[in-house]
Amino acid sequence: MRISRIYLDQPLSIGLEFALSPEAARHLVTVLRAKAGTELILFNGQGGEYRAILTEVANKKANVRVDSFDDTDRASNLKIHLGIGMSKGDRFDLVVQKATELGVSEITPLYTERTEVKLKGDRVDKKLRHLQQVAISACEQCQLNRVPVVNQPVALKDWLGNVDAEQKFVLHHRSDKALKDYEEVPASVALAIGPEGGLSDAEIDACRQSGFEHLTMGPRVLRTETAPLTAISLLQYVWGDF
Repeated sequence: MRISRIYLDQPLSIGLEFALSPEAARHLVTVLRAKAGTELILFNGQGGEYRAILTEVANKKANVRVDSFDDTDRASNLKIHLGIGMSKGDRFDLVVQKATELGVSEITPLYTERTEVKLKGDRVDKKLRHLQQVAISACEQCQLNRVPVVNQPVALKDWLGNVDAEQKFVLHHRSDKALKDYEEVPASVALAIGPEGGLSDAEIDACRQSGFEHLTMGPRVLRTETAPLTAISLLQYVWGDF
């Protein structure tokens, strides 16, 4: 039987006993029907993971005891920072979920000329919490123990001026530069991708002026949710841990 993995935003140590959050306890007790004595894996995003056991289950509450630590790290050796124009509906959730599973270390939603999603006030914080939870859930499922950072949405020009990486790419379907044309293996990559409709010519030029090199995924125009997953997979295959 598969052991449930739970992310906890708190310090963990061997011998620690505590009550799980109401949300985690409800999922274990109500959905998974976990009983006292059930083994769990806990992680807090600081590296490694902890073996724990449910010591008490009652009235949708659950207490656990941490028994051991495993310093395994499944993060990719290639640090990928994805900057991508925000898209409507569930498509952006899909990008965050799958990009996490593929091993990105950081995601920044971007406002671009063609971005139709414009968040203000409390909606920004609500969306950010939601996206971070999408990333956490993906880590729980795919056995990652480091959660990628999901940053506040920013304007493309601001991101271009602040992002730091050894290699910077902007996806551009009219380019003839493929990943095989880049021989030097970097430790980190920043990847800029537009929303529906892509980046404008002026934005492509701004990327170029900020040190981003053109990168093509072939002659076909990929959807905004397909392009990042294709590019990340290729980066991991050529330079990462695939």
